[in-house]
Amino acid sequence: MHNHGGIVFYKTTRLKKLHKFYTEKVGAVLWLDQGGCRIYRFGNMLFGFCQRDETEKGALLTFFFPTRELVDEMYRRLESSANSAPKDNAGYRIYHFYAKDPDNRAIEFQYFWDDIEEI
Repeated sequence: MHNHGGIVFYKTTRLKKLHKFYTEKVGAVLWLDQGGCRIYRFGNMLFGFCQRDETEKGALLTFFFPTRELVDEMYRRLESSANSAPKDNAGYRIYHFYAKDPDNRAIEFQYFWDDIEEI
């Protein structure tokens, strides 16, 4: 069997600033540096940013954690860019909060109430 996977890319005008934010604040790892594009790994998620003349913000990046406490810890790290404190959402059975990255892109940090299969 061959390795398969996927990467979601976003255009940005602030590649260096996003690098610092996602590696130092969020805890993502630089997986591949292609110069004008950088690809990051966070658990099983790969996402990348490419230096361009405009910023693309149309999607939501969601990071999930195995415990509520880790969501709280991330909130403490990102409190200045968070929309509100973490809270339960009974409709989706999650505990979460939203924040903004340096491009003003929406990001979410969550914990699933239900047991989920490890990926």
